[in-house]
Amino acid sequence: MIDTYRHKGQRKKLVEVLRKKGISDEKILNAINELPRHFFIPDSALHQYAYEDQAFPIGAGQTISQPYTVAFQTQLLEISKGDKVLEIGTGSGYQAAVLFKLGAKVFSIERQKALFDKTKPLLEKMGIKIKMFFGDGYKGLPAFAPFDKILITAAAPYIPQDLLDQLKPGGILVIPVGEGETQVMKKIIKKADGTFEEKDYGLFKFVPMLKNKAFEK
Repeated sequence: MIDTYRHKGQRKKLVEVLRKKGISDEKILNAINELPRHFFIPDSALHQYAYEDQAFPIGAGQTISQPYTVAFQTQLLEISKGDKVLEIGTGSGYQAAVLFKLGAKVFSIERQKALFDKTKPLLEKMGIKIKMFFGDGYKGLPAFAPFDKILITAAAPYIPQDLLDQLKPGGILVIPVGEGETQVMKKIIKKADGTFEEKDYGLFKFVPMLKNKAFEK
């Protein structure tokens, strides 16, 4: 894995694109500037396009989200150093790496075994220290709860109660909800009395979470 001056120059341009699109958190922009996104894209033929603001396939029918989406979701989470964050859908590991760079303690679940087996050693090699689990993300990680922040990185048909239960009072959950071509990005804040405040932040496009028993209400 080689990170060239050309790649670094392309990242600087990407950061300017994200800034113009409304990403204002300099810590997030710095994290994106530091991370070699091409390391997270398995098809080397796509590396020349790695710093364009678009999604790319990573295998198992999944994608690495476009940088704007990663930055936007991360900005909604309002990460503080030391935050305990649960990520649903590790995928390529790029989003988890951004959270790690921001000083979060990241717990991430991936249910595609092929991606889990590929991403775990990649993150270790890069020195990205997160706790990664193979399993059903919709059930969360009750043994490690509660979490300050929870992030879902795939289209969810509804907001899982298990994840709401694992959120700390004052915590934030960010999730794209919808079963159609696009999803509504939602930010949910858990209040001290256990109730929830929900805000919508526009339409995005994500690959769907796989249908399984976890979706049965």
